[in-house]
Amino acid sequence: MSEVNSQYGAGSIQVLKGLEAVRKRPGMYIGSTGPNGLHHLVYEVVDNSIDEAMAGCCTKIIVALEKDDICRVEDDGRGIPVDIHPTEHISALELVLTRLHAGGKFDKSNYKVSGGLHGVGVSCVNALSVWMEAFVNVNGKRYCQKYAEGIPKSKVECIGDTELHGTTIRWKADASIFTETTTYNFDVLASRLRELAFLNPGITIIFRDERLETPKEAVFAFEGGIKHYASYLNEGKKVIPEEPVYISGETNEVIIEAALQYNDGYAENICSYVNDINTREGGTHLDGFKIALTVVLNKFLEKNEKLLKKLDKDEKLTGDDVRAGLTAVLSVKVPEPQFEGQTKTKLGNSEVRGYVDSLIKEKMTLYCEQNPQITNLILEKAVGEASARIAARKAKDSARRKNSIDSFGLPGKLSDCSSKNAAECEVYIVEGDSAGGSAKKGRDAKTQAILPLWGKMLNVEKVRADKVMSNEKLQPVIASLGTGFGKDFNIEKLRYHKIIIMADADVDGSHIRTLLLTFFFRYMPQLIENGYVYLAMPPLFKIEIGKQKTYVYSDEERDAELEKLGDKREKADVQRYKGLGEMDGNQLWDTTMNPETRRMKVVTIPDAVAADRIFSICMGEEVEPRRKFIEENAVYANLDV
Repeated sequence: MSEVNSQYGAGSIQVLKGLEAVRKRPGMYIGSTGPNGLHHLVYEVVDNSIDEAMAGCCTKIIVALEKDDICRVEDDGRGIPVDIHPTEHISALELVLTRLHAGGKFDKSNYKVSGGLHGVGVSCVNALSVWMEAFVNVNGKRYCQKYAEGIPKSKVECIGDTELHGTTIRWKADASIFTETTTYNFDVLASRLRELAFLNPGITIIFRDERLETPKEAVFAFEGGIKHYASYLNEGKKVIPEEPVYISGETNEVIIEAALQYNDGYAENICSYVNDINTREGGTHLDGFKIALTVVLNKFLEKNEKLLKKLDKDEKLTGDDVRAGLTAVLSVKVPEPQFEGQTKTKLGNSEVRGYVDSLIKEKMTLYCEQNPQITNLILEKAVGEASARIAARKAKDSARRKNSIDSFGLPGKLSDCSSKNAAECEVYIVEGDSAGGSAKKGRDAKTQAILPLWGKMLNVEKVRADKVMSNEKLQPVIASLGTGFGKDFNIEKLRYHKIIIMADADVDGSHIRTLLLTFFFRYMPQLIENGYVYLAMPPLFKIEIGKQKTYVYSDEERDAELEKLGDKREKADVQRYKGLGEMDGNQLWDTTMNPETRRMKVVTIPDAVAADRIFSICMGEEVEPRRKFIEENAVYANLDV
């Protein structure tokens, strides 16, 4: 046991003043000190500007990434007050930027609803920055104050006259706190800013990357709001109806908006928000929406004898049936939200469930009555899903009775590893038996499993879940991972914490990688979100001169290695690997499988919404959106011909 101070008295109690507590325990305030926490700084500052927009006082926000990892957020709102606070006797600007729980969000006369709920936002950003500058345009004057690690380095000074109004916050994150990185990811921030623009029609968010030689700019402005958002999510798909159904209303100061539209796919995609906060874990508002939609469609199905006959007696549409292929955006504004769940992104207010349920039932019933043809198309889709569900259940029950074992036992082609510790185990999903044979000979049998696949697998973007489950190419993958898939997915049962796709570096290999990634994205997205999916990077060339062998992974590396040889360059034998099957076990281990020397790419989704659209466009049935995408992005193509 370590020694402790035996003199434990009042003097032992440490008091952290001002923003010291934030610097001491940053994770308590922003979640983490990794990339997520770093980007959270931007969200905190932008949320203040968004709150001004929600109050009807701001129409434009500029977010800029400057060189040297500096970030700047400007808005044309009212401007943070700069006059002296009546009880604290310092400028309100200094108070907001240097004190926790100081802000205008607690008084509902200033902000009826707000995204920044705890009054710790900008002051936390200040505390976790090497320096910060605040510029405020208010009452015809421009004011400035500078800070270092949350401490004011000057008083609030008037630096000139202006006709503008609004606030600019500029800061540099502290590398001693964000030790992993202080470099912002454009795609991650763009995803959130786009989301905010959809949720707040009438506002324009300009996002600039000024770190580039030629600055990049994205403008997010959507007058159609969440209706436009639903259409955006469904781009590249056949949809019912053509224009998303839009529902809005207010009950007891809770403002409710919903936009929904069905597509020709089978995946459910519902984005839910409370005061612009993405409630990824759902909550009472989402429960109310789901319940109401199921009740309304079952009510209309009862009136449709033709469709009702397609179901077994006493069968009803389940929530999963009515939400197959549904894209929806649900946004509620709650004056006093209560969040719960692991990440505090689950709404807990019980009364909101009833408000949403009642409004959706009323407005959706009216829509269905006024649009019988569209209602029938939606019901046909839901009944088709119910029929497939019932058939799959019967087939599963029959197989279970026949075999008396789990139909998803480990596949015969899997060469498993001996370790049962998922954290150290990895599975290589390999293209073809030839490469699979080499991989088995070269692997570390304790921690590396090999699963060879043969032929092209199913494009899951075009089929429903029961076809995926019964597909002979995907069954071995599902069985080997052990998690189940779709709604039955359980990440706790994952047998390998590294799932490595190892395919040839050619067009066919790229196609196999894409098909597998489409499957993981649609049916096991948690694998990608948790960083468990990797792409192996086998070498493209072997350069041999005498007994010396060098493996390189690109044309540029090949040229650089040959350049190093100088006069001996002509004697070098350069072999281009067409496929993994050309390597024996030892070569495959040395170049692609040895954890000490291999190269791999982890698959991430910095912008899930954009990824969803790209998968739909590139892997879906519609040709025109795919043609347009290829034309716009052809400059980036790397063709192996």
